[in-house]
Amino acid sequence: MSNIYSNTEQNILKAAEIIKSGGLVAFPTETVYGLGANVYDSQAVSKIFAAKQRPKFDPLISHIADVDVLRNYAATDERVFALAKRFWPGPLTFVLNRIEENPSIDLACSGLRTLTVRMPNHHIALNLIKASGVPIVAPSANKYQSISPTTAQHVADSLGENVDMILDGGACKVGVESTIIDLTGKNAVLLRAGGTAKEDIEEFLGEKILINEGNPDLPTAPGQLLRHYAPRNILRINVTQPDDDEYFIGFGNIDGDINLSKSGNLTEAAANLFAFLRIADENAAEGKIAIAPVPYDGLGLAINDRIRRASYKK
Repeated sequence: MSNIYSNTEQNILKAAEIIKSGGLVAFPTETVYGLGANVYDSQAVSKIFAAKQRPKFDPLISHIADVDVLRNYAATDERVFALAKRFWPGPLTFVLNRIEENPSIDLACSGLRTLTVRMPNHHIALNLIKASGVPIVAPSANKYQSISPTTAQHVADSLGENVDMILDGGACKVGVESTIIDLTGKNAVLLRAGGTAKEDIEEFLGEKILINEGNPDLPTAPGQLLRHYAPRNILRINVTQPDDDEYFIGFGNIDGDINLSKSGNLTEAAANLFAFLRIADENAAEGKIAIAPVPYDGLGLAINDRIRRASYKK
């Protein structure tokens, strides 16, 4: 029996009851599907780490549906609320200092004195959070280090019955995870490139954002591990001439077996990335995948981050 449910008001309320009772619900956001639990229920959060086989030193992102929740949840200032007003709901995550000694969120924060939070730009996610009445902590709904899910079926294929309920919202529009910026200091610091372009944040702030990819052994935000988002097969990146035995993902005028965006549109390429990596994984007869170069501007920074981590060899 499938645990995928259509988007109805009744199913949203059913999913909210699962969250309240300590269960796991996978739900769509504009970026990827998330595996959600009540952030204040450490046993439920523990189920996320177990289902994903994710190490507990890798912190999780909390999702909220109302900016005012921040006032009682994290240390904020005018800059935080200005950025929230401009970019939320949307694919931008803040790292903020915690203001409470609530031990129930220690696991979600991996014991750090900071927390990560965002407001997703998807009506199903927002309705679920509102109906649940608590921030929902939700990493991508897939096995640890594997390709992130952009459809409900991807979630079912990866996690199966480890999820109590999967809400189906169709394919995700952005397709790569949120941008993460650290706002705990004087300067904003980019910790993970994602669905909000670095240039757009810099233009709004009127300053350059520092870049810190973090320590992969002690990450302060999701997505900082050296190997992540990885297919089963070998992936070679920045390839203009693939080998005969490689399944080739093209971009722009460098064509391949499939093409992230024949027009060179980075928004289209980001939306297609994880789905196309899955297609390549399934069709790489010789166990080899190659991908064409993608520019580093705009969403290209996030795309290149994902394929670099996906191709990392230990």
